[in-house]
Amino acid sequence: MSIHIAAQPGAIADVVLLPGDPLRAQFIAEHFLEKPVQYTAVRNMFGFTGTYRGKRISVQGTGMGIPSISIYVNELFHNYGVKRAIRVGTAGSIQEQVRIKDIVLALAASTDSGANNIRFKGRDFAPACSFKVLHAAYDIAIAKGIAPKVGTVVSSDMFYADNPDDWKLWAAFGCLAVEMEGAELYTLAAKYNREALCILTISDSLVSGESTTSEERQRSFTDMMEVALETALA
Repeated sequence: MSIHIAAQPGAIADVVLLPGDPLRAQFIAEHFLEKPVQYTAVRNMFGFTGTYRGKRISVQGTGMGIPSISIYVNELFHNYGVKRAIRVGTAGSIQEQVRIKDIVLALAASTDSGANNIRFKGRDFAPACSFKVLHAAYDIAIAKGIAPKVGTVVSSDMFYADNPDDWKLWAAFGCLAVEMEGAELYTLAAKYNREALCILTISDSLVSGESTTSEERQRSFTDMMEVALETALA
């Protein structure tokens, strides 16, 4: 058992979906998994295991930000032997062509976080997804009639930035969207030699100022969830 998940050995599947919001984890479990069993509610960060089309799959909330997802992914990889981790989260568009409710497959994640500066003693590390999983997710999305955007994203430590125009520098270098966890997920996947992908739904746009409601973010981004679940089977 780990400190923050505290699940019994064997309670967590080899493949785990990782929404930030624990209520999104509950929604996925209740609406997509057969016979879901809750294996943790420590700190109200819910985790469930069930089956999807006959395959055992878990879904675990991770909270917001790199320190939070780092705790859960370290424990999932180290303590529970998870082999594939697929983040299902939201992101803010920083490109005009990336619109509300678009799906983004994150090829790699730049970051302003200090976590990898600590790890690599000031050296730069390039956190990237697992190509095999990205390829599967892309093909699955296309087959469903979804045209995902594929490219780099930014994992930011600051939701409320002191300079509201900071995102424009990342946008100028082609980043598609900003979120808060992907760089750490990809770094830990590299450390543990596991597979990882971030599948993101655009919940707001820093370009246009549009945004979705918290209810929509929690419950209505089902295209992303279905692509993630089918990718878990691939």
